Amino acid sequence: MFIEPNLKADRRGWIEVICGSMFSGKTEELIRRLKRVKIANLETAIFKPSIDVRFDESNIVSHDTNSIKSIPVRSANDILSMVKNVDVVGIDEAQFFDENIVNVCEQLALNGLRVIVAGLDMDFQGKPFGPMPDLLAIADYITKLHAICVKCGNIAHVSYRKQTDNDQQIMLGEKELYEPRCRVCAALKD
Repeated sequence: MFIEPNLKADRRGWIEVICGSMFSGKTEELIRRLKRVKIANLETAIFKPSIDVRFDESNIVSHDTNSIKSIPVRSANDILSMVKNVDVVGIDEAQFFDENIVNVCEQLALNGLRVIVAGLDMDFQGKPFGPMPDLLAIADYITKLHAICVKCGNIAHVSYRKQTDNDQQIMLGEKELYEPRCRVCAALKD
């Protein structure tokens, strides 16, 4: 799909993607970047999918309980209609959005905005998660974060699901359902 750029934009936009497993610090890094943007007196619009109510219904909250005000939205297209007079757009839990999140991010960048997106690159089975592979493909900057494996202490890139009786890709939960594991420890299936 071709998106007509805003040729009157006086600045160039770009897309930054922060990815990795659960417990790797993706949301913490997103919040850190957005707080720095606010210190620079730039206007922000921050979004998260409305299905993500684990810590808070509206705010983005990290495992370390750092938070930043956000707007929960049902679909990626809702973001475009809510972005007015901003310099930077932040989006958390991008894997839960529909495929149109890719076009939305591209449109925002073409309109001269800095777009910072965070999300899981893989699901609990180690498969690409939702629109994340396509976001990674169009990103100008990619930061891949790793957690620490709870079994051996090596770097972890797998969001290991402890309960294996449910094979649905989306199952919201935290430490009671998931833990970070390295490739080898994830394959051990205990």
